[in-house]
Amino acid sequence: MENWFSPRATKTTVPIVRLTKASLPGWLRRQPAPTVRWVRVHDFTAGTGRHLVVPDDEGGVAAVLVGPGRDGLPWDLAGLPRALPPGRYALAPEDDLSADDATALALGWALGCYQFSRYKRNPKEVTSSLVWPPGCRRDEVSRLATAMGLVRDLVTTPAEDMGPSELEAAARELASRHDAEVAVTVGDQLLADDYPAVHAVGRASDDPPRLIDIRWGDPEAPKVTLVGKGVCFDSGGLDLKPAAGMLLMKKDMGGAAHVLGLAHAIMDAGLHLRLRVLVPAVENSVSGNAFRPLDVLQTRKGITVEVGNTDAEGRLILCDALEEASREEPDVIIDFATLTGAARIALGAEVPALFSNRDAWAQAFVSAGDAVNDPLWRLPLVARYRRHLESKVADVSNVANVRYGGAITAALFLERFVRGPWVHIDVMAYNLDRRPGRPPGGEAMGLRAMYRVLSERYPAPKKKAAPKKKAAPKKKAAPKKKAAPKKKAAPKKKAARRKRGRA
Repeated sequence: MENWFSPRATKTTVPIVRLTKASLPGWLRRQPAPTVRWVRVHDFTAGTGRHLVVPDDEGGVAAVLVGPGRDGLPWDLAGLPRALPPGRYALAPEDDLSADDATALALGWALGCYQFSRYKRNPKEVTSSLVWPPGCRRDEVSRLATAMGLVRDLVTTPAEDMGPSELEAAARELASRHDAEVAVTVGDQLLADDYPAVHAVGRASDDPPRLIDIRWGDPEAPKVTLVGKGVCFDSGGLDLKPAAGMLLMKKDMGGAAHVLGLAHAIMDAGLHLRLRVLVPAVENSVSGNAFRPLDVLQTRKGITVEVGNTDAEGRLILCDALEEASREEPDVIIDFATLTGAARIALGAEVPALFSNRDAWAQAFVSAGDAVNDPLWRLPLVARYRRHLESKVADVSNVANVRYGGAITAALFLERFVRGPWVHIDVMAYNLDRRPGRPPGGEAMGLRAMYRVLSERYPAPKKKAAPKKKAAPKKKAAPKKKAAPKKKAAPKKKAARRKRGRA
């Protein structure tokens, strides 16, 4: 990321001038005639999402004009890094930005530089850099760009290279980077340690199921626990998905990717909290020992679950992890999951659905999402819909007996396994089309909103300034020696009287 930004402007740095339709005429009045003609010939009106490279007299670049982004901050500059000629660029000096806006613009530039190039022989590198805008919080830009890049990389990687064991490796690498503790329970040990639902869902795969458990921070600090759905590929199980429905199922571990990305941001910032991350990682496969429709599964909480559909497996692995999270009574449990198509039908692919059993937490996250343009939309936990999850042979069914309100009934199922404050994010985790700074593939959604709330509630302790070294005591000046008393001048000998001559 160091190549995406420059520390300072030079004589050849090109200004990026942000304009609107209203401010463009005033800017043109201050420009030389050739520049005015160039702008008019290219019909640049500072429209949404437009930019124009203005040449200088020597065939180089004199300036870049850019209209407002289609989606607002932080995306206003996100389309530029891969569109501009090689060079160093800086926001025009007259662009007087707040620290928040400067930080958002720099983050958008960084996200515009991102590419997933793992399988490309000759990836196109970014050849332009942005001078850090004045007032920008550089650490925050780097932290969030890295966190979001991690989410994108994990989700976009094909399941062949991102199964449960590879997801574990990524979690271990993250833990090592931040000196966090990590423990992993694998295969039949899940049964011995009482995670039966995780085992049941993942046992059909050649890559055994596992529960990844990361701990970091001061044990005496307030506890925050993140839980992420880690279904590394979802075939649907014996209730097999059709080919079209299976096509994007490498992204079904998007919840796990989100909590690992958010964990990076929390640990990198040194927030004052005791963090725990729980990721049940499985592959929902088909084989002779796959769990079946109408099987009754045991869970860590002791609640029995009838399997109405093996393709509703995410909530089954989450229920064991949520019960484990609840036992420590954290301040809040936050889970991310690519859980339901119903949430996408309700809100589209770009806005995650948020559910919570605490109004204060829900409002905090929704408000933060609005503030940083990382939207979340709260849906209700409609208590009377619980009847749709009733089972005739077990305590609960994993799917509703009606077609409607699928995101709500899925959240109600999870709620049965939670004690204490809880927030559930039903997320797409994937860009279906190309937009500035958001290429097709894995995407972090809601992560910036979550980080904003947690960083404000649990700020990193201020580093104590190193005590000033006491100045060495000045040596006392040696007392001045008293000047020796001046010797009295010897009395002058009286001159011998001149002998008087005789007359």
